[in-house]
Amino acid sequence: MTGDRLNVRRAHIGDTAVLNELFVQLGYPQDAPGATASRIQSWSEDPAGAALVAEADGKVLGVVAVHVCPYLERPGSWGRIVALVVSDRARRQGVAGRLVAAAEAFAESRGCVRMEVTSANRRDDAHGFYRSRGYADQSERSSRFLRELGGPGGS
Repeated sequence: MTGDRLNVRRAHIGDTAVLNELFVQLGYPQDAPGATASRIQSWSEDPAGAALVAEADGKVLGVVAVHVCPYLERPGSWGRIVALVVSDRARRQGVAGRLVAAAEAFAESRGCVRMEVTSANRRDDAHGFYRSRGYADQSERSSRFLRELGGPGGS
């Protein structure tokens, strides 16, 4: 799947159905396609973020979303991989590597000096993938705290 046939591009509204399928494969039930299309549109309008898809032969095989956040306490910015999903039919074929490389290139082009990604504890394969790309597990150094808010998507 890799090589010349694999193309990475910005996601667009026409990708809504296949992105919904990918998110379901990863265990994230999706709402109405219109809501996903709206999120894709928001990502396409945000200069600090990018939703990128990998496609081969006209078929979307995966998606990565990356967002840039400037540091306040020091120079530079950091990039965060917000989502990464590869179709179960295209895993272990280099698609995720190409998507992460594209996300890193996007972040570097916007002054990022560090990348971050979080991954559920149960996703051992994903952890191995990130380690193979030079990401270090920092969960022993810090804690992650979340609080749901009442806006769209919150509780």
